[in-house]
Amino acid sequence: MSTTTGSFIAGGIAACGAVTASHPFETIKIRLQLQGELQAKDVAVKKYKGVLHGVSTVVKNEGVRGIYRGLGCAYTYQILLNGCRLGFYEPLRASTTQLLFKDSNVQSLGVNVFSGAASGILGAMAGSPFFLVKTRLQSYSPSLPVGTQHKYKNALDGVRQIYGSEGVKGLYRGMSAAMVRTGAGSSVQLPTYFFAKRRLIKHAGMEDGPVLHLLSSACSGFVVCCFMHPPDTVMSRLYNQHGNLYKGIFDCLYKTVKTEGVLAVYKGFFAHLARILPHTILTLTFAEQTNKMMRWAENKMLPESIKEKI
Repeated sequence: MSTTTGSFIAGGIAACGAVTASHPFETIKIRLQLQGELQAKDVAVKKYKGVLHGVSTVVKNEGVRGIYRGLGCAYTYQILLNGCRLGFYEPLRASTTQLLFKDSNVQSLGVNVFSGAASGILGAMAGSPFFLVKTRLQSYSPSLPVGTQHKYKNALDGVRQIYGSEGVKGLYRGMSAAMVRTGAGSSVQLPTYFFAKRRLIKHAGMEDGPVLHLLSSACSGFVVCCFMHPPDTVMSRLYNQHGNLYKGIFDCLYKTVKTEGVLAVYKGFFAHLARILPHTILTLTFAEQTNKMMRWAENKMLPESIKEKI
């Protein structure tokens, strides 16, 4: 096992590789979530009719650059989020299990879920300002705007404008929704991944390798999307709002469901699934490899006194 720092770095590198491939679907997901915001179904205009139509429409009107808006912010956010999520998960799980069962090797579903949620919440808190700017950059469209439009030249300009008009508090707008969203996803991501991995080894006779990592990651990604999408929709709207359209998580949820119906919280679900499946697969598969690289590097570089404590 790598050190906590090593796992943080490995997780961040893995997530950056994954987000390069999945970012376009994140852009479409956000625009679908904001489309028809607080409008009844019969009057809402559908500028984006689905995942593939959304991708083709954005590329046609804004070019490849449009589909990759906010990628720099996404890299920073992923380093902080997945660095915390993958870096702190195992230390939290091991220490909590040791405290409760006097044996850190015991596998407890409750402890695993708690560790996943706690590590994800830490990551969400650290990366919230970057996700805020990323959401606003991705939602902006000069040709087919949906939701509130924020015109930022780039990520740094976005941070400067938000800080200048709202202060530090503005940069952390919607963080509570991000904590719920990421806690919900993280609570099932790693436990589901390791659960699927153990079951495939035990019942399907699979050996540790890329195919096993791929199947386990796919199972994890689907479960994460089901749990995480409703708070993700709320978070996108809280992050993108101008002024105080929503007072908080529950106010946003109430207004959305009341005006647009219960299924409104699942707007953009298939775009989310199209993003999160390859993202989860690539993140967890890359994480297996980057963790091996970090263990090799640490074995070469760290003194024996530190190695004995890992």
